[in-house]
Amino acid sequence: MLGFVSAGAIEDAMFQRYNIVAQKVSTQNSLSLPASVLAIFLCVLFGANAVAIKFTLTGLGAFTAAAVRFNVAVVAIFLWAHFTHQSIRVRKGQAHPLLILSILFVAQIGLFYVGLSKTFASRGVLIVNLVPFLVLLLSHFFTRDDRITPGKLLGILMGFSGLLFLFLQKRDISNELKTGDMLIFCATLLWACGGVYTKRINQNYNPFQITFYPILFAVPFLYACAFLFDKPMMNAPGGRVLAAILYQGLITGSLGFVAWNALLQRYGAVCLHTFIFIMPVVGVLLGGLMLKEPITGNILMALALIGTGIFVSQLDHLQKR
Repeated sequence: MLGFVSAGAIEDAMFQRYNIVAQKVSTQNSLSLPASVLAIFLCVLFGANAVAIKFTLTGLGAFTAAAVRFNVAVVAIFLWAHFTHQSIRVRKGQAHPLLILSILFVAQIGLFYVGLSKTFASRGVLIVNLVPFLVLLLSHFFTRDDRITPGKLLGILMGFSGLLFLFLQKRDISNELKTGDMLIFCATLLWACGGVYTKRINQNYNPFQITFYPILFAVPFLYACAFLFDKPMMNAPGGRVLAAILYQGLITGSLGFVAWNALLQRYGAVCLHTFIFIMPVVGVLLGGLMLKEPITGNILMALALIGTGIFVSQLDHLQKR
């Protein structure tokens, strides 16, 4: 299974892909207290990504915000690979699968950012945290060694029950919010497809290749979409917008990436699964506190079901440790 949305409840597919490949070399040691504290802290940082994106969208168009963010991230990842002597050279036979991942990445990031510009961060972070459940479902049919157990099935049912509570809310839900929710769900489905495809090909790549090239491929397309569709591309990008971009590109997209990788290499993705449920909790709470978004009974019920479902679906992995 994935160490998922380490990329911030949101979407950072770069982390999602890295986690899948990094499982090949993890040692699966028990987490120490300092490592547990660090994992919790990182999950809080990643869970706040949706809120940071919403702040960015107050000053930049959706595609512009995505392009700038991943422009910063791809430079940081390249520099890290260079200074740690990690090879990102593409060998014979590797280009075609990387192209497929890159196309999926462009589509999912575009859908996610446009969707989040139309809906609340609290709703977006809940929907995107359906990725683990969708990957479980798809993996059952498209990978050999990942079958749905009763525990996983219970977690999946809880997760999608949470989505049902979210979508059943009628009061104060505009058509624009509904459109945003559906776009994010489509992005989430593509994320899951990308995750399963990565699991199928990961033995032929190192983590930097699987992370770097989809982002590198995406950046020029995101800038092109920004030029064509963002009207305007920039709208009074002040200090708050700049801080939000730096948070996404450097704090979670670079420093957080390094720290999460260090935990993965030493302890393995299975140990970190325990903390994943923190991400949607943080995203919902910060959406209410910082963005003044309504935290309704439906959202709280969806949060409880999705968060618990994530934990329940990982119990099989935790019991195998």
